[in-house]
Amino acid sequence: MDYKIAKTAIVYGKVRIGKGSVIQDNVILGSSDDGELVIGENAIVRSGSIIYSKVRIGANFKSGHNILVRENTEIGDSVLVGTNSVVEGDCRIGNSVSIQTGVYVTRYSVVEDKAFLGPFCVTTNDKYMRYGAELKGPIIKEGARIGANATILPGIVIGRNAVVGSGAVVTKDVSDGEVVAGNPARPMRRKSD
Repeated sequence: MDYKIAKTAIVYGKVRIGKGSVIQDNVILGSSDDGELVIGENAIVRSGSIIYSKVRIGANFKSGHNILVRENTEIGDSVLVGTNSVVEGDCRIGNSVSIQTGVYVTRYSVVEDKAFLGPFCVTTNDKYMRYGAELKGPIIKEGARIGANATILPGIVIGRNAVVGSGAVVTKDVSDGEVVAGNPARPMRRKSD
């Protein structure tokens, strides 16, 4: 065994853990449904975390404590998912993404490479807030930065290298390099870099 797994961790079904990875106490990996969970090399999954089957996680993954990653999710290399964060199923997360403490990434979201999701920001996927409605998560493009406590409404596109200010409620698409803030979020300026 080329990885370390705590005695109190629970593993269900088909789970592949990469070389050099560390699985801490009270982690639950996999689930009773069909499908495989793959965790890449040199990962750290901290105590209390739950990662379902049908998930693929790249190398150098780091989690905080008590995270939840649901089924049919792909996570790239060098990703951080902070303490008490939730990544719902059917999500695509790129490489070198930083998801800070308490973030909620709703089902059907896409977070591209090098994006930053600040503490307690929330993505949503249900425009009408009713059971059976069509669900569409946001797309957060490469290098975008979302501030703490921001809320991104369903189907919104946050452009490349855009910045969403802390506490903003984003109701309309944000173009590449744009800086928005407020409730509802409004353009403030263009980013210089």
